[in-house]
Amino acid sequence: MLLRNCRLLLRSQDGSYACVLPRQRAHRLASLQRVSLLPDKRQRGVLFPFSALEGHLDRSIDRGDFQLFQPSREDLQHAEKLFTSSDRHEILYTSSAVRMDHVPVIQQPEVCFIGRSNVGKSSLIRALFSLAPEVEVRVSKTPGHTRKMDFFRVGQAFTLVDMPGYGHRAPTDFVDMVEPYLQTRQNLVRMFLLMDGSVGPQKADLIAVEMCEEFCRPYVIVVTKIDKVKPGLLLPNLLQVQSLIRTQARHCFPQPFLVSSLQYSGVHLLRCFIAHVTGNLQLGASVR
Repeated sequence: MLLRNCRLLLRSQDGSYACVLPRQRAHRLASLQRVSLLPDKRQRGVLFPFSALEGHLDRSIDRGDFQLFQPSREDLQHAEKLFTSSDRHEILYTSSAVRMDHVPVIQQPEVCFIGRSNVGKSSLIRALFSLAPEVEVRVSKTPGHTRKMDFFRVGQAFTLVDMPGYGHRAPTDFVDMVEPYLQTRQNLVRMFLLMDGSVGPQKADLIAVEMCEEFCRPYVIVVTKIDKVKPGLLLPNLLQVQSLIRTQARHCFPQPFLVSSLQYSGVHLLRCFIAHVTGNLQLGASVR
């Protein structure tokens, strides 16, 4: 099915194939207007996914760190406009790089997405850009074959970078590619570290946290694939992430963000957070 929908099938130097998907159709819940048509409880679950889990938590567990970033509906709408393309606000893939001397020189704020192979990075970026149909997303036939840093420009507002996945399918030059970027990229304002909510933090994720801490870069943990498991299995994994943040992550934003690229849960909230940390949205939330 994936190959049938490809506009172009590209073969990389390592012999793997990458599919350039055709212009995407907007997800049915990509806009707040469509979300507003849902029943109230379902609306809140899409916009603030933790609310769907709250009733399953033991009363002794502090809910505060799961609800630090609580933007208003107006804030969410402002962020949506930022992720919606227009003639005056182009959103597009611009370039790829394997070394720092290939990286584009830009002044606008930058955020990067990094995570274990097959964590759902490309799917999440595709969901974030669902209102920009001209953005073409490269999806590998075999998960874990992203070999470059891919740069997406969001008008004059910011740049988003899709980093290669780490773990057993990481490119051999992963460290040589990623560490210089994290060390020297002056306009990098936030790293988004993705962890698979269906399995919880893995050994490779713990190493990634150590790397983030070593470079003293502000980052946030995004828990993906929350639709893949029932609350009874998701909650222990989420509490593991929260414990990790509290005990080992000095430079991490205290709140983990829950997302489902398939059901669109948490995507609006994550858009809003990105808009805020890149200086494109001012609100009263505590963000460091």
